Amino acid sequence: MWHGDLVACLCAGLGAGRYMPRLNGILETAIHVRDLSASAGFYQQVLGLELIERSERLCALSVAGRHLLLLFLQGGSSKPLETAGGMIPPHDGSGSLHFAFAIDRIELEPWVERLRERGVALESRVDWELGGTSLYFRDPDGHLVELATPGNWPIY
Repeated sequence: MWHGDLVACLCAGLGAGRYMPRLNGILETAIHVRDLSASAGFYQQVLGLELIERSERLCALSVAGRHLLLLFLQGGSSKPLETAGGMIPPHDGSGSLHFAFAIDRIELEPWVERLRERGVALESRVDWELGGTSLYFRDPDGHLVELATPGNWPIY
């Protein structure tokens, strides 16, 4: 296959001359919290996430050494932030959000036990048609956290 054929394949469905750059995944998931210390402590103590950066307005937690859970102090990002490398645009959120962490099927019951030991109420358990299972619980700000085994979606 020569370069022109490759580009044509990559552009299929995008219109003539359009190249679709690819994504490599989701790097960060951000939520807004009332108390950075309490929320960071929850994610460190309950889920074992590693704190990799902390400031007055955010805590960055490592998820499996590949992804980041960003905890922003509510209202702390409502103005632009000038950094040495450029300006970060304002962003702020309110209300409870939902996100999921991927877990191996063999880890499901150990997670149930860990949540119980840490005093975290399991709000729901769902067994999906594709064979996966999800555990749902709330963080200190009421965000819905999910632990999901393979088989919840056709791609996982």
